Amino acid sequence: MLSAIGIVETSSIARGYEVADAVLKTADVKIVVNRTVCPGKYMVLVSGNVDAVNASIDAGVEIGGHSVVDHFIIPNIHPDVFPAINGAASLPEIKALGVIEGFTVASVIEAADAAVKAAQVELVNIHLAMAIGGKGYVTLTGEVGAVEAAVEAGAAIIEGKGLLVDKVVIPSPRVEIINEYI
Repeated sequence: MLSAIGIVETSSIARGYEVADAVLKTADVKIVVNRTVCPGKYMVLVSGNVDAVNASIDAGVEIGGHSVVDHFIIPNIHPDVFPAINGAASLPEIKALGVIEGFTVASVIEAADAAVKAAQVELVNIHLAMAIGGKGYVTLTGEVGAVEAAVEAGAAIIEGKGLLVDKVVIPSPRVEIINEYI
């Protein structure tokens, strides 16, 4: 069972390729996302069992050296995170809208996992760094109180790394702001 995910995000594209190769050669993991991201960064996100992901990400961080801008291992990833990363999540009824924005892809995925584990909310989307200057953001929905709790939990993860850009909760968002960007 693919219960864990891990990421290594580098400031170097060349080093990112080397990290991706090392991550895949170290243990039996599967690529979730492996690509360049704005502004000239590289990320490799993998899934697998906890031990394999730990070994792979540790190897990637070692190979990445000073070019590693962020990384994580989440041992028991919430199952709603995968569809939100891949953009395959169906658009739920938007009640309150929560948005958490961070400076790295890794921090935003960690925030999404923490948010959805903290309160009864639905992930809408996890936007990973493309066309937004290397930042990422997660959108989620649910009842106002749940969204507030989830946003606080997710933002605390990013804030703890010093990478939080901003967070908002909009109680009854207009549909026009949702359709274009989520």
